[in-house]
Amino acid sequence: MTARIQRYVRDLEETCHIPLRIAITGESGSGKLTFVNAVRGLRNGDEGAAPTGAVEHSKDPIPYFHPEYPNVTLWDLPGVGTLKYPTHKYLEYVGFEKFDFFIIVSDTGCRENDVKLAQEIQKVKKNFYFVHSKIDNFMRDERRNRDFSAERSLTKMRENCVQGEFLFC
Repeated sequence: MTARIQRYVRDLEETCHIPLRIAITGESGSGKLTFVNAVRGLRNGDEGAAPTGAVEHSKDPIPYFHPEYPNVTLWDLPGVGTLKYPTHKYLEYVGFEKFDFFIIVSDTGCRENDVKLAQEIQKVKKNFYFVHSKIDNFMRDERRNRDFSAERSLTKMRENCVQGEFLFC
């Protein structure tokens, strides 16, 4: 049993040294850099935090290293669907092959550019995940409804996301 545990520990240690390159993408202003900071345990204004705001900060992919996991790099990609980065050529422009998987950040659910990007990612046989950002704004808007229910609002949002996922099956 001891040899088995030692092998497990060795395998675990080896895994910790494998580089993991995560592409963070989505439309400009969707909350990509806020997400990057949150994953890294940083707040806006902290030393080493990515700059946040509604302005597109990245014209080229920018790496942000995780403070606790030196092998993990979060890459902020330029906003998808802009004149400089149209969706159909986006993966080529950003060098998709160097990323292990993609996280598509959207502040409104799945927009057309998110869907197109997900389809392009699937074509090159990479994995992706959707992250719905700015939930606080969504919930604030939902509270204006006379029959507001947090549980019902979140369920509605989840169902809308699940329906969107069927586009990629």
